[in-house]
Amino acid sequence: MADGAFAFTKLIVGDLERSAAFYRDVCGLTEANRISAESDDGRSLTEIILTATPAAAATLILITYHGEPAPAAGDSVLGFYTADIDAFLERLVKAGGKVTSPVKSLPDAGLKYAMATDNEGHIIEPLQRL
Repeated sequence: MADGAFAFTKLIVGDLERSAAFYRDVCGLTEANRISAESDDGRSLTEIILTATPAAAATLILITYHGEPAPAAGDSVLGFYTADIDAFLERLVKAGGKVTSPVKSLPDAGLKYAMATDNEGHIIEPLQRL
């Protein structure tokens, strides 16, 4: 593996199971692994490692620190390509997310995009190639 190759994003969440279900139902990610451990500073944690199908180089890891609140939403933006942005947003709303900016076209970039939040308020930017 090359030095500096992007490998994963970790998103700290409050409700691990509910968040994992959200990303499975909306984005089609699947659980590849689950790890329960103790961090270097002694905090109990659980991680769920989610991957795309077909497998992509990078993964989304949802992590919760047991007994601690999740950080404020808005700390990151997760981007997901989709073949049908309208269907993606329908699944997102059905799973407890919210559309915060409707679909817009960027013809010069060959994209359509929207802005949304997941079930805990983390920012998601779905993209569809034109």
